[in-house]
Amino acid sequence: MSFDFLSRTELLLSEEHLEKLANSSIAVFGLGGVGSCTAEMLCRAGIGTLCLIDGDRVVLSNLNRQMAYSRNEIGKDKTKAMEDRLVSINPDLKIKVYNEFISERSRFLEILKENQFDFVIDAIDTLSSKCSLILSAIQTSTPIVSSFGAGGRLNPEDIRVDDISKTKNCRLAYYARRILRRNGVRKGVRAVYSLEIPSKDSVTLEESVRGKKSTIGTISYLPNLFGIYCAAEVIRARLKEDHSSGRTL
Repeated sequence: MSFDFLSRTELLLSEEHLEKLANSSIAVFGLGGVGSCTAEMLCRAGIGTLCLIDGDRVVLSNLNRQMAYSRNEIGKDKTKAMEDRLVSINPDLKIKVYNEFISERSRFLEILKENQFDFVIDAIDTLSSKCSLILSAIQTSTPIVSSFGAGGRLNPEDIRVDDISKTKNCRLAYYARRILRRNGVRKGVRAVYSLEIPSKDSVTLEESVRGKKSTIGTISYLPNLFGIYCAAEVIRARLKEDHSSGRTL
């Protein structure tokens, strides 16, 4: 893999660190506001292999917060639009795409087992699918970072990263904890969430064909910040400590 665009990154991390990232394989499940930003940050950091999983197409209402897309991509599959964008940044990036909406745990398991990812990003916004992915990652011993509710919030200073057992003020995380507990999981999942109490006025109740029971108002920057936190968790986990250089991240 060429490091031609990573000269500034190499000043910070060293060539050995860049090699570690280049040899990493990361899956991003969900390419909305959080997942699309996560994927781009991982690409720009020099991750060598990305797997993109989403069954949606770009629509006009995505453009207020999903910075990877523009009006030129409306109607395109998000996986294709994201693949084109990432390859334009790093032509050497290896990309695998699953253009599908996944809900069955068996399918999550199949994808995780056949790819053996170094890390998984859960940027899914449907509760049942989110929990199925988390449980599949735990079953396959695949490290995972899970993103929870960014909607209905405005304050970036309230974003936190912690074990899922310590999340609070987030209904999505609350319901996820309940489902995970019923499956014997109480901790061990890194979670990105917000302490901010979401605005009740920002929620519209409507059941979609994919199981989402509501649509929540979202500001431009919050989902992208969640995505940046997810990417940072993965990168720092992959580079915990380089004993040969004495650098600790």
